[in-house]
Amino acid sequence: MSVFIAIAGLAFLILIHEAGHFFTARAVGMRPRRFYLGFPPALVKTQRNGIEYGIGAIPLGGYVKIPGMHRPAPGDVDVYFGRALQQAPELVGPVQRLKRALAEEDEGGAQAALAELKSTGSGNETFERGLQEVGDGLAPDAYWRQRTWKRVAVIVAGPATNLVLAVILFTCLFLVGGGKATTTVDQVLPGRPAAAVGLRPGDEVVGVNGEAVTAREISTKISGSQGKPLTVTVRRGNDLLTLGPVRPEQIEGAYRLGFVLRGEELGFGASAWQSVKLTGIVTREIGKSLGRLVHGEGRKDISSPVGISQTLAQSSRQGAEDYLWVLGLISLSLALMNLLPLLPLDGGHIAFSLVEGVRGRAVAREVYERVSAVGIVLVVLLFFIGISNDVNRLGGG
Repeated sequence: MSVFIAIAGLAFLILIHEAGHFFTARAVGMRPRRFYLGFPPALVKTQRNGIEYGIGAIPLGGYVKIPGMHRPAPGDVDVYFGRALQQAPELVGPVQRLKRALAEEDEGGAQAALAELKSTGSGNETFERGLQEVGDGLAPDAYWRQRTWKRVAVIVAGPATNLVLAVILFTCLFLVGGGKATTTVDQVLPGRPAAAVGLRPGDEVVGVNGEAVTAREISTKISGSQGKPLTVTVRRGNDLLTLGPVRPEQIEGAYRLGFVLRGEELGFGASAWQSVKLTGIVTREIGKSLGRLVHGEGRKDISSPVGISQTLAQSSRQGAEDYLWVLGLISLSLALMNLLPLLPLDGGHIAFSLVEGVRGRAVAREVYERVSAVGIVLVVLLFFIGISNDVNRLGGG
């Protein structure tokens, strides 16, 4: 069940990311052709108002098919119609006319040649896909035709949606969980030392090892024990009770007893501000992590979807609040990673749109392809480093 919850959480983050692209594209006049959760082949799909909605068999992401991401090029004609030419030589004329028109940026001639090809019919799947792709590239709502602000808005909407979700989740969690810790116990984790010695939610911790403590000192005293037995003094109603001795366990790299302190109550404004501050802190730390990676450090900070799912699954077993904290942090990380200026990431498309806006004309397709090749290699490399780290963690390495 926890694995299912983890996968559902990741799918939700991907869904809202793609929804950001999808609804913004529609709002600025670019009608998407497909909206998928996961990648094809499709397990389920349906068509509505000319848009294909589906769930793909490969659950590694999702995508929105926006028409005409690039101006159609003569090379596209060879890719899509080359095999059909071998089977139907009569297509040579219109295919050559289409290539020539695209090379000369003669859109009227390209539309006429494309209509001629459509009239011939083929039945070949690649041929039909070529008609669709080239037709979308020549359509009035093609992405490459749009003004720079529209193109940037559509692409930035995906990461922005993840960022907004993270801020909303953090705000709600601060509202529920409060701000600075108090001395009152909010949760006692099952199976941990605190539960074994009878600590209960609502107990007020007033001392550790016979010494009075403030809220800030409680965790410091426990983690500083280095696993040695200690006692905890609590006020329960009108009674003072001494629990233990009990030996802290090492949990997530620190010695702990396994309880959570209640936070101070925060209003909506204070919660929203704490959420924004936390977002800034996490953003800075992720930036530092990427900087260490450039210098060959920080390799162990990278995780793949396997590790992310494992973290979500573990947090779901610890309670809804822990799960939502982790979900918010992953949503924020997804937003920031997608803004890296690498193709095929969103940041790469934003960078190229800005460059083309300044130049006043499109960047050559060859440049796109070379930069994309470099970006794909880097993304795949990061993926395999993450997989390696996750395998080592799962295996105890």
